[in-house]
Amino acid sequence: MGSLDTSLTETAPELQLSHPSPGECQTIWNIISEEWRDALSLDEFMEESAYLLTVPLAKDGGMTMWVLVEKDSVPDQRAILATCESFRERALVSTPEGKIEDVVVHGIASVFCDPKYRGKGYPKRMLSQLAQVLRTWQLGAGEKCVGSVLYSDIGKKYYASIGWKAAPNNTHIEFPAHLHLKLDGVKMLEGKDLAQLCKEDEEMARKDLAKLSTTGRQRMMIIPDHDHMLWHHCKVKFATERLFGGVPRFKGAIVGEPDSRIWAIWTHRFYDDPQPVPSGNVLHILRLVIEDPGRDSEVLQAQLQLIFQSAQAEAASWNLDEVDLWDPHPRVQRLVRRMDIEHAMFEREEEGIASLYWYDEEEKGRPDWIANERYAWC
Repeated sequence: MGSLDTSLTETAPELQLSHPSPGECQTIWNIISEEWRDALSLDEFMEESAYLLTVPLAKDGGMTMWVLVEKDSVPDQRAILATCESFRERALVSTPEGKIEDVVVHGIASVFCDPKYRGKGYPKRMLSQLAQVLRTWQLGAGEKCVGSVLYSDIGKKYYASIGWKAAPNNTHIEFPAHLHLKLDGVKMLEGKDLAQLCKEDEEMARKDLAKLSTTGRQRMMIIPDHDHMLWHHCKVKFATERLFGGVPRFKGAIVGEPDSRIWAIWTHRFYDDPQPVPSGNVLHILRLVIEDPGRDSEVLQAQLQLIFQSAQAEAASWNLDEVDLWDPHPRVQRLVRRMDIEHAMFEREEEGIASLYWYDEEEKGRPDWIANERYAWC
């Protein structure tokens, strides 16, 4: 990277948003690798970063890389003061009365500042400008962007000071990995099963959002479409091919008959060396879907337990330490407490804090964030 006028602070008019050159992307990936390469080597992480530009959700301009630089500085010679990525995501907004609108929400990821440039507020400047740019970024005729989301690993205050306020709840349940030998009535899901299930999930979500709001507030939901699942699965495919020479066959589990099914879609995440026990690695449930959630509690509880036990068994088979489920519905939490299954519930305060920048907050208030689940994490 190039030299920098060290007197420049976050308010300096000489700073602007830009996009990195291919060479600068390599530089950025090298710098951020220490934080985010997980169990991969540096070379593998560099390869993965380029690969993830070509997969669903990111390809065809779905993901954009951003940098904060000095105006009129020359690509490949300039100082990269801060960097991040944004993902264009399909979302739904519903009024308290149930009127639905298809909208755009951007997911912001990989916010980073080179240690040698820290202390001058450059990430804040970058994100403050980006929040305004994203209002109209990549919008087609008649499209509307309502806000953006990010997932903070540094608590709730920093990003809230720029406009990304933490969701009211950042709850998750953890289940330890456990090899269950007999799980009657469960069908394991493979990649070929997911597109149709995601389509049905979206149809059900639209029906739910067309109902009156129980809180009197508008609602927002990032659509749990197939592209979101594929992005996560492409990431794990890359990692497991290099770590194990193979790819997890099972992407989730389903129980029950049509109209009364429960299914979960998950992904395997290898944050560290997969060999030790414990390994620190996790099976993340990306999306949990319950058809007819108001039915008999005992049946619902039994089906849910089978789903969670299937996830535990999958985690154990890949030497993952645990299973986690984000944003479980209050009824799911109550049923889990009644199950004969080891678990722990947490309210996240520092890491994985789902945070929302909402453009119409002053006029209409903040929405209820529906399905604040792991699939939307980026």
